[in-house]
Amino acid sequence: MNARFLPPHKNLYRAHPELVLNLCSCVAVMAIVAIVTFLLMRERASVEQSAARSASNIAQLIDTDIERNVELYDLSLQGLIWAVQRPELLSVPVPLRQQVLFNQAFTAPVRGDILWLDKDGNVVADSSSAIPRTANFADTKVFQGHRDNADLGMVISPPFKARLGGLDWCISFSRRIDGPNGEFAGVAAGALRLGYFSELFERLDIGRDSSVNLMNTDGVLLARHPTYKNDPLIGGNFANKPNFQRVLAEGDGSFTSKSSLDGKHRLYTFSRVSDLPLVVVVALSTDDVYSSWRRTALVVSVATSLLCIAILWLTLALGRELRRRHSAEQNLAELAATDSLTGLANRRQLDQVLRREWSRAQRNSRPLAVLMVDVDHFKAFNERHGHAGGDVVLRQVAAAISRSIRRPADLAARYGGEEFLVVLPETELKGAQTLSERIRSSIEALPPFGQDSQPVTVSIGIGLHEPGVHEDLAAVLGDADEALYRAKANGRNRTEV
Repeated sequence: MNARFLPPHKNLYRAHPELVLNLCSCVAVMAIVAIVTFLLMRERASVEQSAARSASNIAQLIDTDIERNVELYDLSLQGLIWAVQRPELLSVPVPLRQQVLFNQAFTAPVRGDILWLDKDGNVVADSSSAIPRTANFADTKVFQGHRDNADLGMVISPPFKARLGGLDWCISFSRRIDGPNGEFAGVAAGALRLGYFSELFERLDIGRDSSVNLMNTDGVLLARHPTYKNDPLIGGNFANKPNFQRVLAEGDGSFTSKSSLDGKHRLYTFSRVSDLPLVVVVALSTDDVYSSWRRTALVVSVATSLLCIAILWLTLALGRELRRRHSAEQNLAELAATDSLTGLANRRQLDQVLRREWSRAQRNSRPLAVLMVDVDHFKAFNERHGHAGGDVVLRQVAAAISRSIRRPADLAARYGGEEFLVVLPETELKGAQTLSERIRSSIEALPPFGQDSQPVTVSIGIGLHEPGVHEDLAAVLGDADEALYRAKANGRNRTEV
C-alpha cells in the first residue's frame, strides 16, 4: 500500500517510530499512576469510613450508657420528691426513712450522692448517711435557678468540685421540690462523679494519641480519656473553638480537622445524647487511622514506581535499538543508492530520480535539463596509470561535479564507466549551459595526474526538455548523448547542446 493512503497514525509511526513509542510509554505510565492513585485514594476513603463507623459505634454505646444513668438519676430524684411531699414521712424512724427516700442500689459511691435540700439550701437528707452531712448550697447557680423558676425541670449542671464526700469533679442532676401550694420547698439533687465516665471510657481501646470526650452543649468539657489527675482540660470551655461549633451545628456525624489543642489532625466523630444537653466526641488520631493504609500505599507506590521505571527503561532501550535500526536502514539505503567508487548516486537511484522529475516536469509544464559528462581519453589514461589511477581520477571528477551543483533538487550520478549524468529540474538552456561550463572548468582546473603534462578534461552534452514539446525521456537522454559525441568530435573539453 502506498504510504500516502495509510492512516495518519501509521504514517506517523513510519516517520517517527521512536516518538510514537515514547508517547505510548508515557501514556501507559500515566495511566498506571492514575489507576493506582485512584485505587489508593478509594482505599483511603474506605479506611476513613471504617474508622468513622467504629467511632460512631463507640459514641452510640457511650450515649446509651449515659442516657441510662441520666434516666436512673431522674427516677431517683422523682422518687425522692414524691416521698418528701408526704407529711407522714417525718414520723417514720430515720433508718426506714433513709430506705424510703433513697434507692441504695443506685446511690453507690461509684456514681455519687443524692441530697434533699430545703428551701434555704441546707441538707435535710443524704443518701450516703442516715444522719445528713452539714452543708449549704444556697449560693449555687443551680439552686438559685430552681428557686427563681418553677419550669426548669431536670437541670444538668456544669462540672464542679464536690463539697461533700471528696468526690472530686462531678456534675449534678437536680429537680425543684414544690410545696402544697406550689411554692418553692427545696431541691432534689444527685451528684455524678465524672470519674465514672473516665472509668467507662478506659474500657475502650481507641488507639494511641486519640481521645473520647463528653461535653455539654455550652462547650464545657465534662470527661475525657485519656485523662490525668487534675487534668486542666476538665471544666475547660471550648464554645469558641471552630471544631466544637461545627459539632454543635451538625449534631451527629464525622469530619477531619486540626485540633485546637496540639495542632494535630484528627477524625472527629460525634453524637448528641438523646435530647440531653450532652455531646460525645470521639477524636481519633489520623496517624492511627491511616497507619496501615500508609504502609500499604508505600509498598504499592514503590512497586508502581519500579514498574514505571522499568517501562521507561525498556522504552529507552527499545528506542535506542530503533535508532540503531533506523540508522542501519538509512546506511543500507544510502549504500543501495550510492556508487561505491565515486560516492555519487548510482544508476538505480538515477533511474528513480529521472522518472520522478520527468513526471513532475510533464505535470507542471516545467523544463528539464540533463547533462551527460564523459572523461576525455580515459581509456588511454587507464593504459598509462592502470585502473587504480583511473579510479582516483574518477573520484576527483565526481567530487568536482558534486561541488559545482548547488541546488538540493539537482542530482549528479555515475552513468557507467567514465560517464556521469547530471539531472537539473526546472532548468532552462541558459542555466544548463552555465552549470555545464562550471563543471568543465572546475575539472580542467584539477592538477595533472602523476607525470602527465596535461590536466584531465571532460566533454559535456546537454539534453533539454521544454514545455509544450511532445517527446519522451528517452529522446531527451538521446539528445544529451548525441550532443556529447558532437563535443568529442569537435575537439573535446567542451560543451555541446
